[in-house]
Amino acid sequence: MASPREVAPMEDDENRPPLTRALLHRSATNNTSQVAMVGSNPCPIESLDYEMIENDLFDQNWRTRAKADQVRYVVLKWTFCFAIGILTGIVGFVINLAVENVAGFKHEAVSALMESSSYWTAFWLFAGTNLVLLLFASSITAFVSPAAGGSGIPEVKAYLNGVDAPNIFSLRTLAVKVIGNIAAVSSSLHVGKAGPMVHTGACIAAIFGQGGSRKYGLTCRWLRYFKNDRDRRDLVTIGAGAGIAAAFRAPVGGVLFALESLSSWWRSALIWRSFFTTAVVAVVLRLFVELCGSGRCGLFGEGGLIMYDVSTLFEDLMTYHLKDIPTVILIGVIGALLGGLYNFLMMKVLRVYNMINERGRAHKLLLAATVSIVTSCCVFGLPWMAPCRPCPTTGPPSSSSPTYGSCHTLNRFRRFHCPPGHYNDLASLFLNINDDAIRNLYSTGTNDVYHPLSMLAFFLASYALGVLSYGVVAPSGLFVPIILTGATYGRLVAMLLGGRSGLDHGLVAILGSASFLGGTLRMTVSVCVIVLELTNNLLLLPLVMLVMLISKTVADSFNASIYDMILKFKGLPYLDGHAEPYMRQLAVGDVVAGPLRGFAGVEKVGNVVHVLRTTGHNAFPVVDEPPFSTRPVLYGLVLRAHLLVLLKKKEFLASPERWPKDRVDARFQAEDFDKRGSGKHDDIGAVDLSPEEMDMYVDLHPFTNTSPYTVVETMSLAKALVLFREVGLRHLLVVPKACDRSPVVGILTRHDFMPEHILGLHPVLLASRWKRLRWHKGAVPKYFRSLLTWLANRT
Repeated sequence: MASPREVAPMEDDENRPPLTRALLHRSATNNTSQVAMVGSNPCPIESLDYEMIENDLFDQNWRTRAKADQVRYVVLKWTFCFAIGILTGIVGFVINLAVENVAGFKHEAVSALMESSSYWTAFWLFAGTNLVLLLFASSITAFVSPAAGGSGIPEVKAYLNGVDAPNIFSLRTLAVKVIGNIAAVSSSLHVGKAGPMVHTGACIAAIFGQGGSRKYGLTCRWLRYFKNDRDRRDLVTIGAGAGIAAAFRAPVGGVLFALESLSSWWRSALIWRSFFTTAVVAVVLRLFVELCGSGRCGLFGEGGLIMYDVSTLFEDLMTYHLKDIPTVILIGVIGALLGGLYNFLMMKVLRVYNMINERGRAHKLLLAATVSIVTSCCVFGLPWMAPCRPCPTTGPPSSSSPTYGSCHTLNRFRRFHCPPGHYNDLASLFLNINDDAIRNLYSTGTNDVYHPLSMLAFFLASYALGVLSYGVVAPSGLFVPIILTGATYGRLVAMLLGGRSGLDHGLVAILGSASFLGGTLRMTVSVCVIVLELTNNLLLLPLVMLVMLISKTVADSFNASIYDMILKFKGLPYLDGHAEPYMRQLAVGDVVAGPLRGFAGVEKVGNVVHVLRTTGHNAFPVVDEPPFSTRPVLYGLVLRAHLLVLLKKKEFLASPERWPKDRVDARFQAEDFDKRGSGKHDDIGAVDLSPEEMDMYVDLHPFTNTSPYTVVETMSLAKALVLFREVGLRHLLVVPKACDRSPVVGILTRHDFMPEHILGLHPVLLASRWKRLRWHKGAVPKYFRSLLTWLANRT
C-alpha cells in the first residue's frame, strides 16, 4: 500500500472505485484562498482548535491531576467571570461618562456662542471640534490598530464560529477601541457605543484567556488551564454578553444577545456563568449611577447610562387597545422596508469606502475629514430651517428643572437662534448626544413638542448620516443610530396618523426603534428584551414582540442581516448553520483536495521538516505501517504546533523505534504543548537543526490525537457540515468506504465547506444554490403583469 504522503485522492474518475467516483465533474482549477479583510488590510485566516486532544501525554496529565487542581480550575473560571464583569462595567461607565462630558462641554460652548449671536464662531467651533475628535479617533485606529475599526461584532461572531483573525483581541486593540470610540461618538458622528462595547468586553475576556504572559512575567501554573481554544471561546462569549449589558444596562439582554446573535455553540453551564457576569456588570453600573447622582462625575455625568425610563411617567399613556394593532403592523412593515434599504445602501457605501481606504492611511483620514465636515454642516445647518416654538408649560418633569417653562434644561431643549422663551425642536435633537436625543423622543406626554416637518428632516438626516458614518476608519457602532432613526420615524408615523391612533407618540417611537432594529439586525428575542430593559416597562412586551416579528419576517425577503453582510464583505469564512441544497448532491470525497500529506508513526526528522516547510497545513494524519502494525492503520492526527515543539526540544531517536513510556513522561510535560494566545503562532523558520539531527527519527505516537473525528467518504457534504459546525471542529478526517485502500482519503477543513471553494470545483452546481424568498429588481412589475394575465384569462 502507498504511504499516506503518496496518496492523491483526486484521481481520474475512470480509475476510481464506484463508491468514490465524483457525482459531477470538477473544474480544473480553483483559486479560492483563506484571506480576509480586518480593518482594510488583507490578513491570513486561521481556524481555532475546539476539539479535545486525546493522546498518551495529555491522558497521563489528566490522570495525575489532584482534586485540588480541579477545584482551582472551577474557582478560576468563576473568578474570571467576576473580573470580566467588574472591568467591563467600569469601561462601559468610563466611555459613557467621557462622551457625556466631552460632548457636553462642546454643546455648552456652542450654545453660549449662539445666545450671544456669534453664529459663525459657534459653527467653526462646532465643526472644528468635531473634525479634531474624529481625526484623532481615525488616526489612532489607522496607525495603531486597524482591527479596532468598526463595531467589532462581525469579528467576535466569526471568532465564536471558529475563525481566528490576528490582533482582533490584543491589548492594543482594546485601548484603541475604548479611546477611539469616545472620540468618535463625541465628534457628533452618527455612530454608537454598543457595538464597540461588545468588542471591548470580548477583548477583556480574551486577555484573561491568554493564560498569563511570559513577556511581562505574568505567569502562574494555574493559569495554564486556560491555554486552549475551548475555554477562551467560553470567556469571549461571556465577555461579549457583558459588553451589551454594560452598553444598555441590560443584563438579561446581554446573555440572550450572545446566545442568539454571536455564539455558534452553546451549553447550559455557559448560560449560568454568562448570567453571573452580566449581573456583576449591572451591580457595578448601579454603584456608579448612585455615585454620579451626588454630582461627583462632572458637569454632565448624571450616570443615566442610556436608561430610557418611561415606566414612572404618565403610565396611563402607555396603554393600548385592540384597535391599535393596525398601527403596530404598519410600524413593523415600515421598519422592515427601511431596514432592508438601510442594509442595501450600507453595503454600497462600504464598497466605495473600502476602495478609498485601500489607497493608504492618508486617504482614510481624508475620508474621515470629509464625513465629519458633511455631518457638521448638516447638524448645524438644518436647525435653521426649523421654526421657533414657544416653551411648553406642561409635560413630564426634568431631572434638572421641575418644569419645561424655562426651556433651559440641558438635555431637553435648545434655543439655538430663537428668542428667550422659545426653543428649536430640531436643534434639541441634533445638538445633543444620541442618548439624550433618544430619551427626548421616548418621552411620553410630549405629542405637541415636535413639528412634523422637523421630524421628517431629522429622520432623513439621521438615516443618511447613519449610512455614511459607519465605514469611517474609527471604532463605531450601529445599535444607537438605528434606535434613534427608528424612534424618529415612529413619532413621524404617529403624527401623520393623528387622531386615528390613540397611542402616545413616545410609545410609537419605542415601537419604531424595535421595528428598525428587527429590519436591520434581524434579531428577535435578544433585541426585544434589550428594548424592554432600556425602557423599564413590561407593558410594552406584546407590542414589541409583534412589531419585531413582522419587521424581521418582511425584511428577510429582501436581504440578510447587516452583520452577516459585513461578515461576507470582510471575507471572514463564517460557516452558516444551514446546508446549501447542492451539498446534498456531493459526497465529502468530492471536495477534499490533494495530494494528502501525512507521517508514519515513527518518522524521519528531515521528512517532518520538509513537510512543514513546504505546506501550511495545521494537522497531518499519522498512519502506522509495518513493522509497527500488520497493515497500514490510521493512528490519529498530529498538530503542526506539537510537531514544532518536538523539533525545538530535539528529543530524537537514532533508529526508527518507539519511545519507552517512562522516557516520554520524564522528558515532556503537558504544558509544553499549551496553545499560545490568539493570533500567535510558532514558525518552522525558527527551528535550527544540524544534518546529523535531520537524519534521526522522532516518535509521534505519544503526541498524536488517537481519536480524531472521522467521516466516511460517501457521507453527504451537508451531513458533514452539520457535524463540523455543531461540534466546532477544525479538521475532519475522511476515511475510505472500502478496506483495501489507504486508511485515510483526505482532511476536511473550514475552507472545504465554503461555497466559493465548492462551486469553484463544481461550477455546474451554481444554479442550485439555496435561494431565499427575496424580492429582486423588477420583481414587482413581473408579478403585476402575471396578475393581469391571470385576471384576463379568468374573464
